[in-house]
Amino acid sequence: MFFLDHAWLVPLIPAVSFVVILLFGKKFPKHGSEVGIVALGASWVLSVGALVQWIHHLDNATGASGALGTVRAFASSLRLAATSTGEHLAPVQPIVHSTTWFQSGAVKFDVGIQIDGLAVMMMFVVTTISLLVHIYSTEYMRGDRRYTYFFAALSLFTASMLLLVVADNTLEMLVGWELVGLCSFMLIGHWWEEKPNSDAALKAFLTTRTGDIGLLTGVIMTFFIVERATGTPSFNILALNNAALSGKVSHLLIVMCATALMFAIIGKSGQFPLHTWLPDAMAGPTPVSALIHAATMVVAGVYLGARLYPVFFEGFSIGHGGVNFMAAIGGTTVIIGAALAFVQDDIKRVLAYSTISQLGYMVMGLGVGAWIAAIFHLFTHAFFKADLFLGAGSVSHSGSHHSFDMKKDMGGLRTKMPQTFATFVIGSVALAGIFPLAGFWSKDEILVTAGKSGYTFFMVVGLVGAFMTACYMTRCVYLTFFGEYRGGHAHGPVDEAEHLPPEDGRDLAHEPHESPPAITVPLWILSFFAITAGFLNAEAFHIEKFKQWFEPRVVFPELVHPAFSWGAAAISVGIALVGAYTAYAYYWQGRGLVSFSERNSAARAGKKFLVNKYYLDYLYTDVIVGSIKGPIANASYWVNQHVIDAVLNGVGRGSLSVARFTYDVLDQRGVDGIVNGLAVGTGDAGGAARAVETGRLQWYALMMFSGVALFSVFLWIAH
Repeated sequence: MFFLDHAWLVPLIPAVSFVVILLFGKKFPKHGSEVGIVALGASWVLSVGALVQWIHHLDNATGASGALGTVRAFASSLRLAATSTGEHLAPVQPIVHSTTWFQSGAVKFDVGIQIDGLAVMMMFVVTTISLLVHIYSTEYMRGDRRYTYFFAALSLFTASMLLLVVADNTLEMLVGWELVGLCSFMLIGHWWEEKPNSDAALKAFLTTRTGDIGLLTGVIMTFFIVERATGTPSFNILALNNAALSGKVSHLLIVMCATALMFAIIGKSGQFPLHTWLPDAMAGPTPVSALIHAATMVVAGVYLGARLYPVFFEGFSIGHGGVNFMAAIGGTTVIIGAALAFVQDDIKRVLAYSTISQLGYMVMGLGVGAWIAAIFHLFTHAFFKADLFLGAGSVSHSGSHHSFDMKKDMGGLRTKMPQTFATFVIGSVALAGIFPLAGFWSKDEILVTAGKSGYTFFMVVGLVGAFMTACYMTRCVYLTFFGEYRGGHAHGPVDEAEHLPPEDGRDLAHEPHESPPAITVPLWILSFFAITAGFLNAEAFHIEKFKQWFEPRVVFPELVHPAFSWGAAAISVGIALVGAYTAYAYYWQGRGLVSFSERNSAARAGKKFLVNKYYLDYLYTDVIVGSIKGPIANASYWVNQHVIDAVLNGVGRGSLSVARFTYDVLDQRGVDGIVNGLAVGTGDAGGAARAVETGRLQWYALMMFSGVALFSVFLWIAH
């Protein structure tokens, strides 16, 4: 099982690519982009190989195809055979390889990989989306002032997310988690010369760091949860999940750990109330936006919840129904994200708030016990959301003079950009949850599970979210592709156009046209997945391959797997269609020529509340930060003047005194005094000797005689 045993190569290859591009990228013919594409291509092949071998591994464990080779086993598994609802899946241990990272006393800390269904699914998603984004970026970022640096950072971003995915312990996950945050800071602020871009990067970094305080605290607690259950402290994920379900650990400790880790999910996955960084992150290049929203960064939080699900399941008592912290946060985020998408004119911000809402679905799904449905929605959402973001970039690149303003610079583009239009509609329909596209199967499963698990309120929340999603995406499609073309205004190129060098040769006043293949081919590939990916778990047709392949087979709580209901599905699709028709009636048929918010004071106040994003930015920036940054600045200034400067001035004055003492006493009176004294003594001795040295022979003879006489007397006396 080469691919499973060597899955550590999947994150290592793009990490090496980062170093190669950074050091030598500008010397390559394509300025390093080819290195990133080849590296991601290799990682994608390894990921697909790991996926195939994992399915083969499952078949062997269940005795389904012991004599079949890997390829035949995979082909056999792809058959649309039924996996009956509620069927017990045979236990299958994950593939684990680890080695000692470092040792503190008697405690060893390991680093390694844990490969199971969840890991191979995530590796496939991350490498697929990232590879397509790399290819797309060769055209979209052509001529960028930091083209080579962009591809280096993109490779490191992917490697960091893959490290998080394959990690076998929470300490290693923490490293990948923080590297993902660092790379998002680098890429969101790619065009750091403009203050809004650098501000957005800092906002994303600091806001997610707020949640990461919870992650650090939670990771520390996981160490002691394992110790309470086994007697041996460890960060190992399998040991942690076993400990959480063992009943040997204080429920209070598990609750505290789950709560701390939940704050990490809130920060990284853009959950209310720390979602405010995600729309501002649109300041980065559009390929980065697609990667962040589809396969990295924001899904890291959902992955954390899925990987350590026993901790959350036990800590929040998810199996008991009602309301819990995770479900409440997710449900709230579904609605607040969808509501904010209604009042955006920037197409990327519409999609950003849509991502917030869809992440809310995933977190809510985990909170209501719909683990498979939540992860299935993560899987399907990755493809249609990447499709939508890259479609928005295609419109900006070739249709709206590098602007993202739907009202000012778009409209009427469906005939001028037919491929972009078709793929964007496919992504929108999938996002709205319309049968039979991918979003329908995953979203419907979350709602059905919520209803069957004692979380009826959250099922209603999900249905309201489905209505709102269809409504704002219909508005988005209309403003972008229908009506009259509104581009080419006097306000000139905006947004990303200013980052293109003059030698790029693009005419910003050109007529809208279809984007080149480097952009449209990834769109069609993603659209294919947006159409077909849902059939991996199409329970209506008795297909549950996603569950069969990717649900954990060990160390997992008992979950509810309700049977598919055509009635519930019809209600969900019907509500989405009503939402789409509401927007259609407003825009296509002109039944809302006079805005309701202009005719109703309450609606006007509500719209203002939404336009100001619930005043959360005002609360965070002006009230919280503004109220403390002044006192902190004053305190820092006082410390600087009265402590730091006082110490420095005291040291300076002390040094001056020491210097004076050294000069006056030690140097002048000591060292110089000794030297001068020796000189004077030598001079005096020389003067005395000079009196004796007369140069007269008689005098010398007298002195010798006197000396001999005195010596003789001395000898006589001594004898």
